[in-house]
Amino acid sequence: MMTVFIGGLLVSGITAFPLLAEMRLLTSWLDLSDATSPAGHTGLSFWILTVKFGLEDVYSRFPWIAYGTDWLAFGHIAIALFFVGPLIRPWESRSTLLAGMAACILVIPLALICGQIRGIPFYWRLIDCSFGVFGIIPLLYCFSLLRHIPSIPPEKAPGSTSGAHL
Repeated sequence: MMTVFIGGLLVSGITAFPLLAEMRLLTSWLDLSDATSPAGHTGLSFWILTVKFGLEDVYSRFPWIAYGTDWLAFGHIAIALFFVGPLIRPWESRSTLLAGMAACILVIPLALICGQIRGIPFYWRLIDCSFGVFGIIPLLYCFSLLRHIPSIPPEKAPGSTSGAHL
């Protein structure tokens, strides 16, 4: 389950790099490529076109803005690296898992409050909230497994005959 969580963070990070290319591909898949503006569209089509045209406009005038989402992508990838520790040494992972679960919970107020301030449609904010809801599931599962794992590695347990001490 930890690999699912790490994979989700990596995919979220990697897909934050090519936002405009992804929006162009999405509008193509939804047969919206010929649209010249979001006007005349409703719901999800309106929102997707709004984002696509907004990115095109901002990137053409201020290409350095994309650097901000590059850092967002890097942040996801860097956070994923912190969860490699619990994958390798689960007996030392309690604080990492608790921090991850707290972050998943905090996604919800962030999406609902900041999304409202930034004019993000409510249904899209719910999609953003789902990252926290679905992200916490593997972390809760892994955290529940900690009670079955000794608090110190077997090779360091008193009376261990293993010579693998650091």
